Amino acid sequence: MNNPHCIQGNIVDVVQRRVFSGRVDIEGGRVARITPGPAPEDRFILPGLIDSHVHVESSMLIPSEFARAAAVHGTTACVSDPHEIANVLGLAGVMFMIANGNKTPFKFAFGAPSCVPATGFETSGATLDPRDVDTLLRMPEVAYLSEMMNFPGVLHGDPAVLEKIAIAQKHGKPVDGHAPGLRGKDARKYAQAGITTDHECFSLDEALEKISCGMNILIREGSAAKNFDELLPLLRLHPEMVMLCSDDLHPDDLLAGHVNLLVKRALAHGYDLFDVLRAATLNPVRHYSLDCGLLQPGDPADMVVVDTLEEFTVLETYINGCPAAKHGRCLLDSAAEGPLNIFLCDPISPDDLALPARTDTIRVIQALDGQLITEALTIRAKVVQDLAVSDPSRDILKIMVLQRYRKARPAVAFIRGFGLKNGALASTIAHDSHNIIAVGANDADMARAVNLLIAHKGGISAASGEQTHVLPLPYGGLMSGQDAHAVAAAYQRLDKAAKDMGSFLTAPFMTLSFMALLVIPALKLSDQGLFDGNTFAFTDVFLT
Repeated sequence: MNNPHCIQGNIVDVVQRRVFSGRVDIEGGRVARITPGPAPEDRFILPGLIDSHVHVESSMLIPSEFARAAAVHGTTACVSDPHEIANVLGLAGVMFMIANGNKTPFKFAFGAPSCVPATGFETSGATLDPRDVDTLLRMPEVAYLSEMMNFPGVLHGDPAVLEKIAIAQKHGKPVDGHAPGLRGKDARKYAQAGITTDHECFSLDEALEKISCGMNILIREGSAAKNFDELLPLLRLHPEMVMLCSDDLHPDDLLAGHVNLLVKRALAHGYDLFDVLRAATLNPVRHYSLDCGLLQPGDPADMVVVDTLEEFTVLETYINGCPAAKHGRCLLDSAAEGPLNIFLCDPISPDDLALPARTDTIRVIQALDGQLITEALTIRAKVVQDLAVSDPSRDILKIMVLQRYRKARPAVAFIRGFGLKNGALASTIAHDSHNIIAVGANDADMARAVNLLIAHKGGISAASGEQTHVLPLPYGGLMSGQDAHAVAAAYQRLDKAAKDMGSFLTAPFMTLSFMALLVIPALKLSDQGLFDGNTFAFTDVFLT
């Protein structure tokens, strides 16, 4: 693709906080000069938008296909944490993401995963030790140390945790945080250890407290976790300390929009144009030292053209001066890859999910729509022939996690909040170790859904009697090699199947994927058992 000679329109200068008509001359992929002058009124030229924290794997797309979907919405770069594939395939998985990302002009700033495995209370497929982290942080494609989820390790001075932070500091690269609900002296200690961001704030007060500790706050709006409305006032209160991110975005949501939608929403709420845009451009460029343009002479020519600053419809996207998308059509090429995976487990039977009732009272995970946190409930179990069983009439369903890295028995517990009246859902996207997770109204359908994934070596599935659906994910059990439209269509069929079974969750599979995320309270399930995220210890399904 050849660089365009110039682009004309109303130039939105985020650095100087001004809008003026003119033209942008491009030479060698960079902004050669910006000249004021007459220009079309229905074109506004902005710096390319940046997602400041995303797990590309959650889109179920490999990086090159994620890029093709995101560029249509004016995104030219993202700060990507390959933590998910690292937990499956280790260093080889991160290298795969970097290599595939290098096949597209879209700008991926990858992180060195800091917590693989995420905890010692689950079985992952790999380990990244400080030497691996050092290897990654030496690479130009790796811009930061990924989210330090092991905040107890930071607070208690775990030597390996502190060594990884020190390695990042040695290389002059920032350290991302992950500390949901951390407040007071613990938040200050966490920040003082060198943590520079957090994207897990539930409330405005928590975010303001962390900003006072010197941390930048990433306002998150993904497919499952949605904190945008709660944290939006930060754009007015501390615009220099705020960035925008999606964290985890399913393919159908990515096709609908990306960072552009967050910008449009913030502008519709009356927030200052330049405060909003700096959160999507200037702040991430400066914080992560990204090689991304800010529409200044000499910068890489990374730009997006929109129709108006109210409608914010993306007309064109440019990366290094080359057209990446135009009028909703992506101009970037696909990059084929051979699949890679690890999957070692045998099919299960319904009997493997049987749970003898030791008492008639159980601990139950309460899933919350639009949140990663859960609540812990105590409920009387339904007992049939001395077995505790699912009770769809009360929305108390079985949930199980089966590790896929070596042969083992499934861990089984109970959950409320999925609403299934029949059938079961299963997935090999199960943060953070990505074992097989399933929820169901009965054991037979749960086994059927799980065995579909075992047969395909990874994916997401739904089963109700003889009706089954599956989306294979051959890249680490996390990603498909197909384009976003094909993956989104398959995902939407599965989402519809889940809702036809009775689920009332906005994104049932995304919510399911976080029910094994032990570092987020209150109650979760790992392949080793039911886990209390508040005490950071295992607990029993049955109360005695």
